[in-house]
Amino acid sequence: MGVSQLLALMGINLLGMMTPGPDIFLVTRLATRSRRHALAAVFGIATGLFVWVSLTVMGAAALLTAYPALLGAIQVAGGGWIFYMGVRMLQAARAQWGQPVAGADAVDVLGTPATCYRHGLATNLSNPKVVIYLSAIIAPMLPASPSVLTGVEVVAAMVASNIFGFGLLSLSISTERLRSRFLAMSQWIDLAAGVFFLVAGTLLVLSGVREFV
Repeated sequence: MGVSQLLALMGINLLGMMTPGPDIFLVTRLATRSRRHALAAVFGIATGLFVWVSLTVMGAAALLTAYPALLGAIQVAGGGWIFYMGVRMLQAARAQWGQPVAGADAVDVLGTPATCYRHGLATNLSNPKVVIYLSAIIAPMLPASPSVLTGVEVVAAMVASNIFGFGLLSLSISTERLRSRFLAMSQWIDLAAGVFFLVAGTLLVLSGVREFV
């Protein structure tokens, strides 16, 4: 695959990342508290994307299309996880309400960086339909019989652009000037993120259930 095609693929992926979704809400919430925790989640998300892109290159979209029950089962499980994350965020918002936030320990609120890595990984892996989306943008750029090297190039380009995009978001939000502003609204950010995750999780579960009907 040529350099221009890889750059185009990375550009499309960066544009897609701007669409509001669980990944971007998770990173934004964490970055308002701790750069280290946010970057840990970014690498968790990138690990999840590595799995999805690898499966896409190997033709997993055709498998999910052929077996909708498999797609549905993964969506129900993933939606349940997203819903659970939403509940935890609302609990965090409730615990902080009316309390001073400036001196709060990030580990007390967010957990360890390792926990945030796992949350990023699980959040990204929660929606198997990303394989179908990735197939739509990757397949037109692949030759009829892509080599192993081409597959590696595609995976590397997608993961690198993902780390760049979410990493830049994390670094921007977690600067001292912006973080102090966001920190003053941390309860509201947790509340908004929690509600979003509850709605997204519910919709994902319902979408998965429909695959069984």
